[in-house]
Amino acid sequence: MEVTTTQWIVTMVVIVGLLAFDFFFHVRKAHIPTIKESATWTGIYVTVAILFGVFVWLQMGQTSGVEYYAGYITELSLSVDNLFVFLIIMGSFKVPRADQQKVLMFGIVVSLIFRTGFIFLGTALINSFAWVFYVFGLILLLTAGNLVKPEKDGDDDESSEANNFIIKIAKRFMHTTDYYDGDRLFTMVDGRKAMTPMLLVMIAIGGTDVMFALDSIPAIFGLTQNPYIVFTAVAFSLLGLRQLYFLIDGLLDRLIYLKYGLAVILAFIGVKLILHALHENNVPFINGGEPVHVWEVTTELSLAVIVVTLLAVIVMSLASPKGKALTTIKNTRRHAKQYLDIGFEADPAIREKNYRGLIAEEQSLLALPEKHKELIHDEQELLDMLDEAHATHDRYLAEHPGAFGGGDPMRNEPRLDTDAYRTALQNPDALEGHDQED
Repeated sequence: MEVTTTQWIVTMVVIVGLLAFDFFFHVRKAHIPTIKESATWTGIYVTVAILFGVFVWLQMGQTSGVEYYAGYITELSLSVDNLFVFLIIMGSFKVPRADQQKVLMFGIVVSLIFRTGFIFLGTALINSFAWVFYVFGLILLLTAGNLVKPEKDGDDDESSEANNFIIKIAKRFMHTTDYYDGDRLFTMVDGRKAMTPMLLVMIAIGGTDVMFALDSIPAIFGLTQNPYIVFTAVAFSLLGLRQLYFLIDGLLDRLIYLKYGLAVILAFIGVKLILHALHENNVPFINGGEPVHVWEVTTELSLAVIVVTLLAVIVMSLASPKGKALTTIKNTRRHAKQYLDIGFEADPAIREKNYRGLIAEEQSLLALPEKHKELIHDEQELLDMLDEAHATHDRYLAEHPGAFGGGDPMRNEPRLDTDAYRTALQNPDALEGHDQED
């Protein structure tokens, strides 16, 4: 079934309307979404995406419906992987949690704009040059290989700097500040307009989105060449991304096998594209420019491979003791840094919540098996941060005796005995009987 101009216009109006609704009713006023709010709206957007798939199935046929669902699930999975990078970027720019929604919203809009452009460009190329399928297939195979390539020491540090070429150019030609002014993009400093870090982090997120689009668009073209299905699958996968970020934040580190699952999916789609390219071949130096009669992967098989692969890696990740250990270690370090950086989260209630999480994570850190404690890098630095966090908390209570109802809400919670833990790093048996201090 051919998609009419009216259907295109109505679809785009609906998507723009959903984005506008999200901005004016959720993002415009800075706040930290609760788990309930994030779960509710994530469920709503997923339901809308599923219902739209039913519409496609009924109006355009089973094949189109299956293509839409396969594309939507693939794009949503790639978007979740992108959240890891967003988390690193916003952490490196120390974006207050209440303002992170606006940054994410900007990233989603920029991503949708660029991906829409890439979709129509890709459609034009495919319609004009059959050899583009070979190019898309090779891009996906290379991306899959990069996902499973072992990380080198310092890779995380390089990513966390979030200081790409665009940022350097912005800082060179614009007067910038080192502090936020609410969620404003510009502020006045000594009578001069200056760019705040809020605009810089948006530039970083936007630049990253463009790079992500170069991988995700070939992936979905490997599942369908219908531009309407490609566009709607991409759009609906992005719409609920902001709510999903706050819903699974803290669990992202648990998905330690996600990149391997995505590598399998991208490699599978890459092979599917190359097989399709051979079937439609007109490249002179391959089979004399004649089509090669090869087996083609069906859309139903593609959907099955994508769903089974994702379910397998999610279950394996959540059941993995190593994944749980990595989550504990990274969350402990992250909460300690956030608690100590008053400029990052100045709200006492947020900082106290971070401290509560820090205390709970210390106990989980303590309970890690010896083989998983080897996953802790820069142990002494982490222990020093924990000591400083406890000392800072004690000073705050001494300086504000009326805070929290006049007492320490964590007074009955045991803290990690960092001195004993330091000893344990040299002699694990020394930790027995000295794990906690009151």
